[in-house]
Amino acid sequence: MSTARSALCRSFRRIIHSPRTALPPRTALLQHQQRAFTSSPKANKNEDEGNADFKGQLYDSTNARVERDRAEQARFASIREAEKEQRGTPFWVVLLALGFGLAGGAYFASTGTSTTPSTSSTAPLAKTQPPKHDVSPSNLQAAWADFRDIVGEANVSTQEGDKEAHAGSEWSSYDHTGKDVPFAVLRPESTEQVSAIMKVCHKRKIPVTAYSGGTSLEGHFAATRGGICIDFTRMDQILKLHKEDLDVVVQPAVGWENLNQILAEDGLFFPPDPGPGAMIGGMIGTGCSGTNAYRYGTMKDWVLSLTVVLADGTVIKTKQRPRKSSAGYDLTRTFIGSEGTLGLVTEATLKVTPLPQSTSVAVCSFPSIRAAADCVFAVVGAGVPIAAIEILDDVQMKCINAAGSTSRTWKEAPTLFFKFSGSPAGVKEHISIVQGLAKKSGSKTFDFARNSAEATELWSARKEALWSVMAARRNPSDRVWTTDVAVPISRLPDIIDETKADIARSGLVGSIVGHVGDGNFHSILLFNEKEHEIAEAIVHRMVKRAIEMEGTATGEHGVGLVKRDYLPHEIGNEAVDLMRKASSRTHVSSFINILTNPIKQMKQAFDPLCLLNCDKIIRSQQPAAGEVHEW
Repeated sequence: MSTARSALCRSFRRIIHSPRTALPPRTALLQHQQRAFTSSPKANKNEDEGNADFKGQLYDSTNARVERDRAEQARFASIREAEKEQRGTPFWVVLLALGFGLAGGAYFASTGTSTTPSTSSTAPLAKTQPPKHDVSPSNLQAAWADFRDIVGEANVSTQEGDKEAHAGSEWSSYDHTGKDVPFAVLRPESTEQVSAIMKVCHKRKIPVTAYSGGTSLEGHFAATRGGICIDFTRMDQILKLHKEDLDVVVQPAVGWENLNQILAEDGLFFPPDPGPGAMIGGMIGTGCSGTNAYRYGTMKDWVLSLTVVLADGTVIKTKQRPRKSSAGYDLTRTFIGSEGTLGLVTEATLKVTPLPQSTSVAVCSFPSIRAAADCVFAVVGAGVPIAAIEILDDVQMKCINAAGSTSRTWKEAPTLFFKFSGSPAGVKEHISIVQGLAKKSGSKTFDFARNSAEATELWSARKEALWSVMAARRNPSDRVWTTDVAVPISRLPDIIDETKADIARSGLVGSIVGHVGDGNFHSILLFNEKEHEIAEAIVHRMVKRAIEMEGTATGEHGVGLVKRDYLPHEIGNEAVDLMRKASSRTHVSSFINILTNPIKQMKQAFDPLCLLNCDKIIRSQQPAAGEVHEW
C-alpha cells in the first residue's frame, strides 16, 4: 500500500509542476474579447454585419474554451492512471477532500458565512449573499449561439433600439437611466423553447427578465443585472376554450381586450380589465385588477392553473382544471403577483363568466373630492351590487377636456363613474338607488346611459385618464409618475382629501383617479428633471399615509423596484425576510460534507441563483447610502 501511495504522490508532483498545454495568455485573450464586444454593431448598422461580428467573437471564445478543456482532460487522465496503481480507498480522494475542505473553510471564514446550512425560516438582508451572475462578454457571446439554435437567428435581437424598448417606458415611474438594458432580446414561441433558454441561462448563470405587454409602471422589466430579456410576443394564442366548463387556456401574450372580443362571440367574458395593452402574462405577474374589481375581484380570483418554467428550465403545471382543489400547496397563487421572480408563465387556464344580460353607466359630479369619496362610502355601505365605481378629480376632467379624446365636454369637477350590470330591471333599480345616495352626498349632476352607445360614451373618459394627463405635458422631456395605494374603505375620504391637498401645495400638475369601490386609488403626476425630487416626495408621503391607515403601498400596480422598500413598513421585516428566504441563494455546504453525505440537500428556493427578475419585490443586497427614504 505504501509503495502505491508513494507512486501516486510522485505522479501528483509531476502533474502539479508540469507545464500546462500552451494556451493564449489569459490577459491577451480577455482584451481581444473585450475589443470584439465593444465593437459590436450599433442599431443603425446592417444586421448581417452584426451577426458576422458575433460569429467571429464566438469562434475566438470557443477556440479558447476547447484548448482549456483539452488541458484539463490531460490532467485528469494522469490522475486516473495514478489511481489504478493503488489499492483500497483512493488516496487522491482523501487529498482532494482535504484540500477542498481547507479551502472551503478559509473561504467561509473570510466571508463570515457558516458552512452549516441555515435552519432559519427567514433570511435577513444583512446576512444574505449577493447573487453572482456571469454577464462577461465571452459568456454572453457563447450563449448567443445557443439562443440562436433554440429560437432562430431572427428571434434573437441585439439592436440597441430594441433593447432600450425592453428596459423601460415613458409611462413608468421607475427612473430608467439607460443602465438597465439587456444584452439581447429573445422571442420564443413555445414552452419548450422557454425551457431550453432557461437551461442555458441556468448553466451559464445569466440573469433573465420577462416581458409581455410592457404596460407595468413600477420598473418591473428593467434589466438591473443585464443578461437577457425573454419577450413573449410570439406566444399569443388562445389554445382552448372549454365553454361548458367556463374556462379558457391561453399563452402569456394574449391581451385581455382581444380575449374578450373573442369570448363575446360565445356570450362570455373575462372580468379583469387593467390598462389598455396589458397582456395575461404581465397581469398574472402583477396580480392586477382593474375597473371591474369591486364586483368581480382581482386576477388571483380568475386563474385556475398555470404552466410555469422554473429557473433551471424545469416545466411544472400548478394544478388541473377543477374550480376547487385541496391537493397540497396552492402553487397557482404563489406565482400570481410574483412579478416573474419565481418562474416564467407560459400557459394559463383562466375562468370566464357569462356576459351580463344588461349593462349601463352613470356619471355624477360633486363640489369637492371629499364629497365624491363620501358618496362612494355610502354606496358601498348600502350594499348596492355595482360592477364598478371610479373616481376622477377636477384636474383629471380638465385634462380629458383639453386632450379632446372623447366625444363630449365634461364638467370639470370631481366626478364618479358607476357601471351597473345584471338584469334590466335590476340595473334600473340600482341606478335609482345610487342617484338618491349621490344627491344626499351633494352631487351637482347625474347622467345615466339609456343605451349601449351612451354607456360606451360615458365610460370612455375613464379609460382616457393616463393618456390625457400625458397629453398635458409642457414639453417632450416632461415625465409622468403613476402610482397607486389602497386603504380600508372607511379611510378613503381622508386619504384622497389629504393627497389632493399635498399635490396642490407642491405646484405640480397631478390628478387623482381610481377604483375607489375597493379603496384603491391612483395619482398621476407630471414633472420635469428638476421637479423629480418633488414628485418622489409626494409619492413617498402618499404611500406612508396609506400604510399608516392600515392600507397598502400598492393595490394593483405591483412592487417592482419602486415600492420594495415600503414592504417592511407594511408587513414587517420578518415577513419580508420570509419572502427573501423563498428567493435568495442557498448557502452551499462545505466540500467535505458533500463527500461524506452525497444525498442532495432540499432546495430552499424556486430560484437559488437569483436569475429571474433579480432585485424586484425584495432587495437582494444592501442599498446604497441615501437610496432609501427615511420613514
